[in-house]
This record gives sequence, structure tokens and C-alpha cells, in this order.
Amino acid sequence: MRKCTPPAAPTCEVTYTVHGSWPQGFTTQVTLKNTGRKAIDGWSLKWSFLGGQKVVHDWNASLTQQGATVTAANAHHNKKIKPGHSVTFGFNGVSAPGANPTPDLFLLNGAACA
Repeated sequence: MRKCTPPAAPTCEVTYTVHGSWPQGFTTQVTLKNTGRKAIDGWSLKWSFLGGQKVVHDWNASLTQQGATVTAANAHHNKKIKPGHSVTFGFNGVSAPGANPTPDLFLLNGAACA
């Protein structure tokens, strides 16, 4: 008999807010909150763009993009996130023609966020 363990509850919450947009671009702020009971010591937040967007400039995190997938890695000064606390980073992006949809799934160090 195999024992099954239910998946752990998300220990993070992400708020993705577009603060400004223009015909070919946008500015976004992302807030990553630690909703777990332990401090996060080093983080990587991953998501996929749904509309062909591209990151062109970032701050308070190091963003890389491979196709539609973006990975934001902590900066030295915001590596640790205490329980109940959050970090904020942002970026400018280039949008594809048409809509600029918000990503629908964020992974913190490989685990889904709420």
C-alpha cells in the first residue's frame, strides 16, 4: 500500500500590478509575500507571459527570460523574507500587439504561489 501525502499549502502570495502602459510597453510592480511559517532564504520566482511580452529593464531583482518564461532572482539586499513580510521588485516590458494579460501562475522556488 502506498501512502499519499496531500500537496503542501502555498507559502507565498504574489501581487502583479501594471502601473502604466503605452502602445509598445508597460511598467509592472511585483510583490512577493511570505505566507509561510519559516523565513525564505534565497528566492526565485518564475512565471510565463501569456501575450508575447518581453522584459527590458528590472530593479530590486535580476530577471531573465527564455521564450515566454521569466525568472526573477533575489537581489543581495532582499534575499531573506521573514514570515508575514514581503519584497517588491519591478520591471519595464515591451508588449506584443493586442492585450497585455497578467500571468496566471507563479512558482516560488518551484512551488506554486496563491
